[in-house]
Amino acid sequence: MLFLKEANLQDAEQEYLLFRDIPADENGFVNEWPGVSREEFEAMVLPAMIAHGKGEGLPAGYVPESWLFLWDDEKITGLFRLRHHLCDSLREGAGHIGYFVHPRHRGRGYASEGLRLALQIAADIIPEDEIYLRVSKDNPASLQVMLKNGGYIHHEDEEKFYVRFRKPLCR
Repeated sequence: MLFLKEANLQDAEQEYLLFRDIPADENGFVNEWPGVSREEFEAMVLPAMIAHGKGEGLPAGYVPESWLFLWDDEKITGLFRLRHHLCDSLREGAGHIGYFVHPRHRGRGYASEGLRLALQIAADIIPEDEIYLRVSKDNPASLQVMLKNGGYIHHEDEEKFYVRFRKPLCR
């Protein structure tokens, strides 16, 4: 069974096993702590993730965001970042949700189901009428995941598609 679970101290070992494999920038999913050791993850990164979900300890210009690990029964296959509202940089940039599925789990529907679950959570958290996402034009698989989940291309530039989801569709 697939489910999303917020970053937490009890699952630190498994959370780290996924997190250590996320590069600094993977198709637009930004990892501020690439190459972190397990000790640093547990002492610094994980507490920051948990605090950011509560709106605490945020760097200047950041909004509260929940770090949601995608579980398939007892293994973690991906990570979703859910920003609780937009600021100007997010409105014109990454939007509400970013996600990473580990390469060994890609092509198996994890991104599609994880995004569906994240959209349900987002619909209850975010105040905006639509949920914003962005995808690189050189990542057609991720664009298909978004379209499959009811998103539509709102606009585009040379490098990105900007996808929107109407909140009633997210339920």
